[in-house]
Amino acid sequence: EVQLVESGGGLVQPGGSLRLSCAASGFTFRTYAMSWVRQAPGKGLELVAVSSVGGSTNYADSVKGRFTISRDNAKNTVYLQMDSLKPEDTAVYYCNVDFRGFNYWGRGTQVTVSS
Repeated sequence: EVQLVESGGGLVQPGGSLRLSCAASGFTFRTYAMSWVRQAPGKGLELVAVSSVGGSTNYADSVKGRFTISRDNAKNTVYLQMDSLKPEDTAVYYCNVDFRGFNYWGRGTQVTVSS
């Protein structure tokens, strides 16, 4: 059974940093691309960052230069380092994997950027 468990969210002031983690199980982690997706209050889903199997990464324009996605295949974990946070980064952040044609999601972790 595929499971994704996010952690690391919280309340942070503008300009601050957080690191999110997503622990994965139930599939061969190193052979799948992993994504972070967020949903701000009252808005739709936004693809934030993708970590591909070959090591390449992609980011939404809104977070380029501020967020960094990385993965540790030995720990079956993907991370999202978030720096220079802005109030508009406030959202629930989800870890996502497309496994055999199905999208799997974690329960999400809340990130609130506010003074």
